[in-house]
Amino acid sequence: MIYQHINELIQKAIEKELICQEDQIYVRNQVMNLLQLESYPENITAKADHSIPNLIEKIMTYAVENNIIDDVFDEKEMFSAALMNCFIARPSVINETFYKKYEQSPQLATDYFYNLSKNSNYIQMDRIAKNIHFKAETSYGEMDITINLSKPEKDPEQIRREREEKKQIDYPKCLLCIENEGYTGRTGYPARANHRVIRVPLEGENWHLQYSPYVYYREHSIVLAEEHRDMKIDKNTFERLLAFTDKFPHYFIGSNADLPIVGGSILSHDHYQAGNYEFAMERATNEFSFTLEKFPEIKAFVLKWPLSVIRLRSGQKEQLLQAADHILKTWKAYTDDDADIRAFTNHTPHNTITPIARIRDGMYEFDLVLRNNRTSEMHPSGIFHPHADVHHIKKENIGLIEVLGLAVLPPRLKDELGEIKQFLLGESNDVAAYHQEWANQIKHEKGKLTDPEQVDDVIKRELGKKFVRILEDAGVFKEKAAFYRFIKTLNK
Repeated sequence: MIYQHINELIQKAIEKELICQEDQIYVRNQVMNLLQLESYPENITAKADHSIPNLIEKIMTYAVENNIIDDVFDEKEMFSAALMNCFIARPSVINETFYKKYEQSPQLATDYFYNLSKNSNYIQMDRIAKNIHFKAETSYGEMDITINLSKPEKDPEQIRREREEKKQIDYPKCLLCIENEGYTGRTGYPARANHRVIRVPLEGENWHLQYSPYVYYREHSIVLAEEHRDMKIDKNTFERLLAFTDKFPHYFIGSNADLPIVGGSILSHDHYQAGNYEFAMERATNEFSFTLEKFPEIKAFVLKWPLSVIRLRSGQKEQLLQAADHILKTWKAYTDDDADIRAFTNHTPHNTITPIARIRDGMYEFDLVLRNNRTSEMHPSGIFHPHADVHHIKKENIGLIEVLGLAVLPPRLKDELGEIKQFLLGESNDVAAYHQEWANQIKHEKGKLTDPEQVDDVIKRELGKKFVRILEDAGVFKEKAAFYRFIKTLNK
């Protein structure tokens, strides 16, 4: 059967335009070498009724059963990536194809690269399909809720190997470095043999576009600096974000904040996230408008959103950049004890911004989300961070994706919400202690429930409410008067 699986994978690769008909003998020989096969029978037929991920799994099973690789997570990941690397062109060829398509349209170019990243199994769509995803109606509009189940569990042998084989290797320096392109992987470090990136110069610097292997939204992409350096939000950031929207006007782009607690999971490498998706924040209405006296031509609004967001709109890029930089510099130095906001503790800064850029209706648009990472005895995880009473749902950092209105929730919730469902239906259950108060509250408000589908809808709505509370905790201005005080400072 192994020869049939190889043949079928080759035919699928031709169908998905990973390779051409002329490539099939070359590719077959590369795969044979990987599988330690010395010959190949004639007249092998391919049914072509399996997906690429399914065929990878079948070929990988053969490799394990024939002692080509061990049945260990990282070895299987490295084998899978190496197998698909046989079907992918070198980076220079992919970049050349991308920019030929770009000459026709930026969207045609990104469609090509996104499909390549999926068909090569770099984006593992079969795993992503395991995620639970739904929309929840809230007082701020329809939010996206995702329970992340796509990352596979590591087996005990994998964990043992990571512990015993741990080495001090600084290559690549981090998961976002350009050196990951084509990297085989090792124990404790992900395989990237089938990984490719697109060269995208921004403002005189080398930057690169890739897709996230675990996409949380359509065309979830990462734009990374070639230089390995810390995240930093400044005017240069704003310039690059707008330059990217000029190149790819169908994509939004944003950056995590550059401070711990309010920043993303990787602060050691300057990078942004982009994509072709409309988040709830983009649909948010204006709470009120105001005038920036130094930039009267700029349209400025405060959004009706659980976090504290200023939206700027203009057709003039340079003025927009100046206005955004003015807000950033003012905010970095801003203290308001009545709102629990302090810019510094000694020389440690607390204020920064999560910026998002897009082009809409022919206008440049910036959403500037004001962030503060100060902690206190009452809130040791962060004053403007999910508070302890919502940690049973989420206690991790609120990064760019959550800021935009997409909750990425931990996998434990799948089973835990199932127990709450049983509880609400009056059936035998084992509700986690940290969920019990919430479950009791829902039962008190909703009364006796007997329809399982109705209970599912109730839990989804209640989870949406919790996500809104989580975001509200991260908002720096709890009252409109506090926002007005900051605007007054902007206009001094």
